[in-house]
Amino acid sequence: MSNPFPTVGVIGAGQLARMMVAPATALGVDLLLFAQSSEDSAAQITNHIVGDYKNVDDLREFAKKCSVITFEHELIPVSVIRILEAEGIVIRPSSDSFIFSQDKAQMRVRLSKFPAPKWKVITSSEGVTEFPLIAKSIVGGYDGRGVWKIDGLNELEQVLAQNGKLLIEELLEFNCEIAVMVARSPHGQASTWAPTQTIQLDGICISTVTPAPDISEDVAVRAQKMALDIAKEIGLVGVMAVEMFVRGEDIYVNELAMRPHNSGHWTIEGARTSQFEQHLRAILDLPLGDTSMNSSFAVMGNILGGTKSDMYRPYLHLMARSPGLKIHQYKKEVRLGRKIGHVTAVGENILDLRASVDHALAYMSGEIDE
Repeated sequence: MSNPFPTVGVIGAGQLARMMVAPATALGVDLLLFAQSSEDSAAQITNHIVGDYKNVDDLREFAKKCSVITFEHELIPVSVIRILEAEGIVIRPSSDSFIFSQDKAQMRVRLSKFPAPKWKVITSSEGVTEFPLIAKSIVGGYDGRGVWKIDGLNELEQVLAQNGKLLIEELLEFNCEIAVMVARSPHGQASTWAPTQTIQLDGICISTVTPAPDISEDVAVRAQKMALDIAKEIGLVGVMAVEMFVRGEDIYVNELAMRPHNSGHWTIEGARTSQFEQHLRAILDLPLGDTSMNSSFAVMGNILGGTKSDMYRPYLHLMARSPGLKIHQYKKEVRLGRKIGHVTAVGENILDLRASVDHALAYMSGEIDE
């Protein structure tokens, strides 16, 4: 008897792939992961192959077992993706889209008609006179890595010496940062979720609040439209996070992440269709799901590694104190400052939700013991 259900290959086996397992299982879709190690977060719980994502031959063998291939990180070289596409392998999002989440300079050029901070690419400090500014690695930066606040010429020259080429942007004084998750299928159906406010510490997102509480309804609507327009502009297939700055009633595009994203984790409990299920629907060209919220508010907090190494025992306290709190463990080695899980609370009182999440994060990191 033939099995008509597809096999989705995922390059990467971190926590994002781990969170695809439940919706894939519910849909009867087989996941096959391309992992760096069998100890990777998602490789611990589902089928996987261990290999080198920079090696075309390894990926070619992997692709033979898959109906479609997608990503949970941006590290695979676009040259490798293009070789596989030329051989007829279905990859979503395609290299023509994916490049804009890998190369910040190409993203700025392609999205030049959308509002953004003033920017330019430099290979020397000559002519740079306005400080402070933001400097970014053109490729490879994430979670605060590869991003620098530059206060003067000497500092800029030091960073240039290490990187050779930089994208520099004006330092915007903004009111808040938001992200809009957007999904789009091959035949052009598209959807967004409510804009999410992201709270950052040292370049790392520590929590999110949805819908973003510090923006107007008009900004929320325009931000969603902008995300939809960007998805169409780049030919997105799958789920993408569009990160934005909000200053007053103005919106500026910051970066793109062309995969499920930390700012969409709240959708697992907080939306009728999670970003992980929607990503599978989109890349398989299935009708997209309802993105409306299940309650008035959803607050998510990232569990960062701290002084505690036992991540199971805290359940006794947290589940008794906050029965509605949902805990997601990534089963990663606990290291200081590393994202090792997240918690989500949904409901009608935003202050209570934020307090519950903040308490859980402090308790699990070891900052408090009651």
